[in-house]
Amino acid sequence: MTAPLILASSSPFRWMLMQNAGLHFQAIAANIDERAIEAPLEQDGAGPDAVALVLAKAKAKEVSDRFPDSLVIGSDQTMSLGDEVFHKPKTMADAENHLRTLSGKTHRLNSAIALARNGDIIWEHVSHAELTMRDLSSDFIHRHLSRVGDKALSSVGAYQLEAEGIQLFSKIDGDYFTIVGLPMLPLLQQLRELGVIDG
Repeated sequence: MTAPLILASSSPFRWMLMQNAGLHFQAIAANIDERAIEAPLEQDGAGPDAVALVLAKAKAKEVSDRFPDSLVIGSDQTMSLGDEVFHKPKTMADAENHLRTLSGKTHRLNSAIALARNGDIIWEHVSHAELTMRDLSSDFIHRHLSRVGDKALSSVGAYQLEAEGIQLFSKIDGDYFTIVGLPMLPLLQQLRELGVIDG
């Protein structure tokens, strides 16, 4: 029996946010090739908001096509520094380069969310958070990555704010949910408007 509300994600962090909010849902990962969708967008000069939103909608639609009677939540997040869009580091050397590039600068997390029903997108939204990383020495970056290990490879910015990554920052503007990658406040408002949860 499929739940009427589906989170199209395998992310334990997004699952936790939904669970903590008291939502009754099922988590079913979308079967899409994110890189294949992203590549032409980036070649065409699509901005980080657009990339995140296209991916969020693709996830919601793919799962909605399989479970048409459910309301499906798709989400995606991009990270940008100016016009440059970052991807998850593949190696520890990539993670080191990420942190060196972000050191002393303010980057943006762009968290997109979309709702689909019967294969159609019925709502979409993008939230932002601005994060300022303090000046990091090469030695500190090396020591930090040695401590956190492969966890650095699971995040686009090579850090986890909910863990030791918080030590990298001097200022954060934006809500926790946007940073984790699922803007809960606009989502909950939309679910209330649709009559899916108690208003």
